[in-house]
Amino acid sequence: MYSGYNFYKREIAGATAEVNDPNAAWKNMEPHWVLIEDLMGGSYEMRRKHRRYLPQEPRELDDAYDNRLARSVCPPYYQRLERMLGGMLTRKPVRLNDVPDVIREQLFDVDLQGNDLNIWTYETARKMIRYGHVGVLVDAPRDASGRPYWVTYTPRDILGCRCEVIEGQQKLTQLRLLEKVIEPDGEYGEEIVEQVRLLTPGAYEIHRRNNDGDFKLFDEGSTTLSEIPFSVAYSNRVNLMESRPPMEDIAELNLKAYQTQSDLDNQLHISAVPMLAFFGFPQTSEEVSAGPGEAIAFPADGRAEYIESKGTSYNAQFDRLKQIEAQINELGLAAVLGQKLSAETAEAKRIDRSQGDSTMQVVAQQMQDMIDNSLIFHAQYLRSGATGSSFVNRDFLAQRLDPQEIGSLLQLYTSGTITQETLLRQLHEGEVLGDEFDIEEELEATQQASLIEMDQPLEEEKEEEPEESAEPEDESDETP
Repeated sequence: MYSGYNFYKREIAGATAEVNDPNAAWKNMEPHWVLIEDLMGGSYEMRRKHRRYLPQEPRELDDAYDNRLARSVCPPYYQRLERMLGGMLTRKPVRLNDVPDVIREQLFDVDLQGNDLNIWTYETARKMIRYGHVGVLVDAPRDASGRPYWVTYTPRDILGCRCEVIEGQQKLTQLRLLEKVIEPDGEYGEEIVEQVRLLTPGAYEIHRRNNDGDFKLFDEGSTTLSEIPFSVAYSNRVNLMESRPPMEDIAELNLKAYQTQSDLDNQLHISAVPMLAFFGFPQTSEEVSAGPGEAIAFPADGRAEYIESKGTSYNAQFDRLKQIEAQINELGLAAVLGQKLSAETAEAKRIDRSQGDSTMQVVAQQMQDMIDNSLIFHAQYLRSGATGSSFVNRDFLAQRLDPQEIGSLLQLYTSGTITQETLLRQLHEGEVLGDEFDIEEELEATQQASLIEMDQPLEEEKEEEPEESAEPEDESDETP
């Protein structure tokens, strides 16, 4: 007999003996991923896991349960909230500071999959919000002609790691990553092969699953870097390489909305069809049919009428659905604005852009640090001394400066209190100037224009200066 609670009572057992065995941190995190991953699969995945999320009622026939399951649709609250939070993070492009041109150009295809840095940041941030943390490996082909690229790994793919404190810093000494590669099979087919990438400082090993299901050494070699080029970003850290999904409570509410809506839809489907009832009709009579071309003979005190449900009990279920939606919206608002403003709206109080206790602020800071670390590894592959840095957007909600604030900034500039660069940065952050506006180029252009204006008056003064007149001849020397 199946019991859904057995899934939640799983015990961590077994030692990590093989290269493909996950460590204890992975086993602690895995139960928290299952519901979220199924919600990301939509109604199809929820129906496929039907008995776990939508149990069959006692004495409910299999056909009736199948029909109820086919009519049940999972509302995409979690999916859309995750996309919204990822979009807020990349509402403004990632800003690169002092990054060499060769690296900046390669970041237009950062993962060799056609994604630039902004699209890659959006997808990586979504995975970080979904699982609790995410890792990025900066890899490069073995031949010198290849260039570095960034690969994102979710916690499900990070099987285990080991760390040591080296020169006052915590460094990775071993890392095991689960990968799936596609190999050609025959003339047109393809085969998905599982493999484990084992990384150590300066070396790597590839272990592939064979036909017997065991992982055997497939390839090995050395790397050009003396450390493992892997960086991690957390959205809800518990320990090293261990975290919890920050929106797990929203996923549980999404499941509750799915179950409640399924029950309500099933009841509405049954009660929407009126039932024909006969009163005073003999029970010993033959089967009775009713239709527009048929007539029924009743006894003197017999009658027939349609009975339908009044639906007075449905209001409670409708109210429950609205309550769940409100809880999801409130938790989603808290993820952006922090717990202090979770019960307030933008109209009730001006939103502070720098809420330090919000999930999105943590995601933005961690993402920025991970990009900076990846830039360092990227530069090391290219043997470049300069790496540069990045800045990830923290203005999650659009807040354009009003005319009064713009006027105040202009007064400060004209009085000499702030510089032109400060004025332009404030206007750019206040969304008065476009996203493509380059402050450095504007400052350079205005400086050149001012120099040209200073040179023009000098040239005009030279042109207007009268020529020196010839000295008059001395008439005293002339003879009368």
